[in-house]
Amino acid sequence: MARALGITKVYVHRYGGILSAYGLSMADAVVEEQEPAKEVYAVAKDDASGFDEDQDPSASTREVRLEQQAEKARSSLMKQGYSEESIVIEKYLNMRYEGTDNAIMIKESKHYAGAKLPYAKTFVEQYHREFGFELEGRDILIDDFRVRALVPGATPTLPPKVPPIGPPPASGSTRAYFERGWETVSTYDFDDLKPGHEIKGPAVLFQSISTIVLEIDCTAHVTAEGDLDINVAPKKNDDDTKSDRGSEEEKVEIKEDPVQLSIYAHRFMGIAEQMGRTLARTAISVNIKERLDFSCALFTSDGGLVANAPHIPVHLGAMQSAVRFQVEYWNSEGREGIKEGDVFVANHPQLAGGSHLPDITVITPVFHQGNILFFVASRGHHSDIGGISPGSMPPHSTTLEEEGCAIIAFKLVKDGKFQEAGITDILVNQKHGGTRNLKDNLSDLRAQVAANNSGIRLLHSLVNENGLENVEAYMHFIQHNAEMAVRNMLKSFASTHGARASAIDYLDDGSPIQLTIDIDPETGNACFDFEGTGPQILGNLNAPPAVTYSAVIYSLRSLVGQDIPLNQGCLAPIEFKIPPFSLLNPSDDVGVVGGNVLTSQRVVDVVLKAFKACAASQGCMNNLTFGDDRFGYYETIAGGAGAGPTWDGRSGVHTHCTNTRITDPEILERRYPVLLRRFGLRTGSGGAGMHKGGDGVIREIEPLRPLTMSILSERRCLRPYGMAGGEGGKTGRNLLIKKGGIALNIGAKRSGPIDVGESLVIESPGGGGYGNVM
Repeated sequence: MARALGITKVYVHRYGGILSAYGLSMADAVVEEQEPAKEVYAVAKDDASGFDEDQDPSASTREVRLEQQAEKARSSLMKQGYSEESIVIEKYLNMRYEGTDNAIMIKESKHYAGAKLPYAKTFVEQYHREFGFELEGRDILIDDFRVRALVPGATPTLPPKVPPIGPPPASGSTRAYFERGWETVSTYDFDDLKPGHEIKGPAVLFQSISTIVLEIDCTAHVTAEGDLDINVAPKKNDDDTKSDRGSEEEKVEIKEDPVQLSIYAHRFMGIAEQMGRTLARTAISVNIKERLDFSCALFTSDGGLVANAPHIPVHLGAMQSAVRFQVEYWNSEGREGIKEGDVFVANHPQLAGGSHLPDITVITPVFHQGNILFFVASRGHHSDIGGISPGSMPPHSTTLEEEGCAIIAFKLVKDGKFQEAGITDILVNQKHGGTRNLKDNLSDLRAQVAANNSGIRLLHSLVNENGLENVEAYMHFIQHNAEMAVRNMLKSFASTHGARASAIDYLDDGSPIQLTIDIDPETGNACFDFEGTGPQILGNLNAPPAVTYSAVIYSLRSLVGQDIPLNQGCLAPIEFKIPPFSLLNPSDDVGVVGGNVLTSQRVVDVVLKAFKACAASQGCMNNLTFGDDRFGYYETIAGGAGAGPTWDGRSGVHTHCTNTRITDPEILERRYPVLLRRFGLRTGSGGAGMHKGGDGVIREIEPLRPLTMSILSERRCLRPYGMAGGEGGKTGRNLLIKKGGIALNIGAKRSGPIDVGESLVIESPGGGGYGNVM
């Protein structure tokens, strides 16, 4: 493992088998005291040029309260037998900008000792490092006082170097299996080793608390403390391709290595996942923090998708279009270009590569020595961005402007400054009413910038560690690997089922989505022709082309029989033909909010049907929104998954293009004025077959004050199809339960008032079955 990762030295402590216990004996003794506060630490200047250093509102009480906590912590340690002289006191303030929710714990800095407002200087630095920008004109507040008293534990020192004294006598031998096969190797008793002994691998070392296997081409040196310092020889013929470190090394051709390919794929994926963790941690809305309705990804300098975390599939193909649009837009004639310190924001589905308006994309260029190397982006579903109904998912919208705020291109951060006034103006001033959740919008946008900033730090670290040429090369290798995997899958399908495949399915209003796939059996190229798809709809089930790309890239990735990152390479063999002004390629002013969440699911159903892969899943995200003039809430509801040749469909899961969680009942009822009356499986809703389709769910919500509730759903008329003789899943149903207990079927798409004592029941569709019932 060390050799594959390029690690040349491994250190094995003599107490490695019980190192955690050994470490505890050397740990610091710590006592912490903390108490809440609500004070202003620094006052922003009126011209937003910094802080007024002549004002220190908390000065009269701050040090008194910190010293009181310090005395309590010091006293606690002294009662444990530690002397006062051995105790070190550390002071902290938990600080945040006024009007934000993300506090940062700031330690008293020796660097700024004697300066005015020293904690403020450290806070601004850390906030910029975490979020990638500064907030101008905001006071800094104190949320908590904290003191940490500690007695430092023992600090290990580096042992002196000892001269080598050669190999120790072996205590015996044994047979062991290594990469070259079975070998007879020497064994050694760890207790017999002396400082300076050298042991060449392969060998086995026995200790009372562990066994150490020394690999081939490794040499272990016994240190003065009796630990093992193991040198690992690099792989033979392993070219050192690291560069871009200021040296004049001769550049060599970087060749694709399968082990390195897997390592880089996981490194890139890990960066995207860390971006997602940062976003979930720093966001404020339930939609992003709890439901995880967001995606994060890495892109090449031309906007090609490299790797994404396993977030929301419908976002990912579309995000690539969004990044490429911003690159072209800001670099076009008359624009100000892309500069270090810029962050872009957009959400327009038809013009700027968006999916639907609530999905706002934040894009940050990654600079290195003045050049753009990569882009990182995060797309999050904002629970309200204005429009004609709370939650910004109106069931009956017909135009884009009815669905909320549309952003084609705006610099959310410019020269390192968050443009709060500009984005607020965009979100608030709209024809059909501005956002109902401005505070959440701004907090989540800051969190998206912070997520991108964490990705930038990790990419810089990766470049510094491995060299720019290596990182760029393996970005392209990973895309090429995905391309070849898709090509091989398509060629395999053509050899078994023929070079042409086709399928058709329908929305509940009868609009067809038709697909014909023509595959070149020699090259693995394929044309996905959606000729025959219905015209754009006077409604909101229209889907921009980026959504179709996302649905296809997800489907192809799912059909590939190997573990590859979902990236641009998956679409390299694919040519798209989407008729203009069809419901999959609509004009730029029609409603599309349902296309992203409903039509995308039907596109996946059609693609998987054409490939004869499995029965249809629920084919719907069951989009529920509710709210009033003060807030909006949005969630998607699980259903049944389709069965396949070797598996039963899963019950009660989010399927295909959605990958969100449902809000926890406790959080739902604590944050919003509703009661969750029922939430469970809808038994028997999955289609019968040799392999049964998954069951949908039943979810019943009752308001605690008058609200507007909206449901945007599909598969209420046409059943999710079965395959190979399997039966279709049951259609879904939406019921309004009146005060007298009367149930009204409100159809697939409805928005209206709901009163206290009434409730809304969502019965989601089941998945189709596969194969004849035995």
